[in-house]
Amino acid sequence: MWRNSDLRKANKAKNDEFYTQLGDIEKELRHYKVHFKNKVVYCNCDDPYESNFFKYFAMNFNFLWLKKIIATSYSSSPIAHTQLNIFWDKKSYKIEINEVYDANGDWAEDLADVKYLLESGKWKNKISVLEWDGDFRSKECIEILKNVDIVVTNPPFSLFREYISQLLEYNKKFIILSNMNAISYKEIFPLLKNNKIWTWYWFNMSMVYKTAYPNLLEANRKYVIWKWYNPDEWYVKVPAICWLTNLDIKKRHENLILYKKYTPEEYPKFDNYEAINVDKVSDIPEDYFETMWVPITFLDKFNPDQFEILDWLHRYSLFDLCKTNEYIRENRLEATDVDGKSKYFRVIIRRKK
Repeated sequence: MWRNSDLRKANKAKNDEFYTQLGDIEKELRHYKVHFKNKVVYCNCDDPYESNFFKYFAMNFNFLWLKKIIATSYSSSPIAHTQLNIFWDKKSYKIEINEVYDANGDWAEDLADVKYLLESGKWKNKISVLEWDGDFRSKECIEILKNVDIVVTNPPFSLFREYISQLLEYNKKFIILSNMNAISYKEIFPLLKNNKIWTWYWFNMSMVYKTAYPNLLEANRKYVIWKWYNPDEWYVKVPAICWLTNLDIKKRHENLILYKKYTPEEYPKFDNYEAINVDKVSDIPEDYFETMWVPITFLDKFNPDQFEILDWLHRYSLFDLCKTNEYIRENRLEATDVDGKSKYFRVIIRRKK
């Protein structure tokens, strides 16, 4: 299993080629059907030859009532042409899909029809070579981004801050994968706090990715699948993955059911912060309306109509709400201590009355 340290090493080396499996995409995106109707979807970190995001939208084009799919490839991708084998070079491409129908008469609408429609030169579906390398930050990819409705992809983790900043700059709706560590970034958590983005259905999960990078650690070997007939195809299990979105659906406004009562004995306060400690989300007391520290898993149940997020703490306060921050730093104390014992990353919340 890849741990967070392995991801950091991959980020440092810019080894961002992790390809999401179709089943994991289907499990999440099936909840968003209403959002896709008559929309242009852009997969801007997805080589259409290999991306299961592109495959998902191409195979479900009519079911989702899509207006258009656009996918742009990155020319430096080490894996190529495994899904949609049309060209045999490593240029960057843009594919536009405006219609999908049973073109080859096999009574199914699938990727084979997409390939046929592209190869036959049908005017509604287009494939073209990009001028630059297909990087999401390139001028031509930004021009495409400006004219789409929803972005759906697995962005490079090493560029995650820059990637999500670009989406917000151009006011785009999105559904993207993220490493859980990204939630604690000083650029990302304020977005969660202020209801600009939120986590969604599949949260803090382990996912198996296709990758071009061998995972040779002995402890990880049982999680790695290697196909002898394709030595460049590896699968690695990566923990602590979640989806982030700014599309609103019903689940986000479902109240967390609370049943426990507050007692000072069961809910001690932190040593250096005026808030009670709640170790489990299910243990949030129903009759307490002051500041509470809860685990990060609370974000999966966060209803902005029921709670507000005030801060987060992991040795320090992001928003400087802790009045004793300076004292804590000077005396090397932990802001997250309860009875002298340090607690891991905590989200600071308060019930709405």
